[in-house]
Parts: sequence; C-alpha cells; structure tokens
Amino acid sequence: MTDKVEFTMEFVVKASPKMLYKFLSTPSGLSEWFSDNVNSRGKKFTFIWEDSEEVAELINKKADKHIRFKWVEDEDPNSFFEFKIEIDELTNDVSLIVTDFAEEDEIEEAQMLWESQVNTLLHAIGS
Repeated sequence: MTDKVEFTMEFVVKASPKMLYKFLSTPSGLSEWFSDNVNSRGKKFTFIWEDSEEVAELINKKADKHIRFKWVEDEDPNSFFEFKIEIDELTNDVSLIVTDFAEEDEIEEAQMLWESQVNTLLHAIGS
C-alpha cells in the first residue's frame, strides 16, 4: 500500500460562514455541488454519482468552522477530507480550506477535481 500525501487548497468565498457551512455539512447542500445525491444516516454519508456510490463517515465537525469526513473503504488510516472555514481578521474575507489526501502521482489530478467541484459550489451559492 502506498502512503497518501496530504494537500491543502484555499478558495475565497463571498458568503457568510453560516451559509457556506450548510453547503458543506448537509446532504442537500452537498448534493448541490459535491455529488449527484447525498443520503445520511447518523454519521454515515452516502455520496452518489451517476453509476457509483461511496460512503464516508463524519469524524469531526464544529458548526460554521469545519467538517471532516473519512471514506469508509479507504485503507489509509490517516487519510480524510476536510472543509475548514476561515475568516481573515483584517479583511473579513471568508476562505474555504480543503484538505485531502492522494497518492503522490495523483495529486495534480485531485487538485483539478477539487478546483472544479469548488467552482460548482461557488456558482451554487452565487459567489
């Protein structure tokens, strides 16, 4: 098994942390931009795309601040994906920090996917 490498991306979002958090933490919000449909039962979130589905477990959250998921079938015990909301103290700009893991030779592809996904999110919230 190859160890995955952590990477982080930052996106400026023109929305309140409370509004942004709803798009990151609820099935209806996530289905607007992250996957075609999302179902949740307790801490298990099922993400559905055209012909596949993946289950992630919610492992940590703090309202309007961050949410962290772990793919159930991911064999790397240290990997997760996380959305963190930060507010710049000087400008009050809201940033979305995405942390994810990928194998070293797949990082660029993973970053392009996140960029595309977050652009869909920004469009959905009118940012």
